[in-house]
Amino acid sequence: MQQVKLISADDKLAFSLSGEIDAATSEDFYAHVCAAYEHDKKDLIFDCAALTFIDSTTLGTFVKILKKVKSDGHGMILEKVRPNVKKLFNICALDTIMEIR
Repeated sequence: MQQVKLISADDKLAFSLSGEIDAATSEDFYAHVCAAYEHDKKDLIFDCAALTFIDSTTLGTFVKILKKVKSDGHGMILEKVRPNVKKLFNICALDTIMEIR
């Protein structure tokens, strides 16, 4: 199953995330997002409705992405985040630095 898919590039780059993104796949996730972003620098939206699991490596990857887009004056939103995934962001207080819906 593809874990990262660019679903829209209108006014924002929108990605659909699915399955598990962990230490084994986080580099591919980062590379895919950054390649799209470097081609078309806009705010990012991640649809996390089908994202079932992340680990601490993935949390770090989200922080790297956020730093990259913020340095260019853009933002990042995570939407439809499942409770079990959102809990990790809350525990690490990342919900205070990124928009999670």
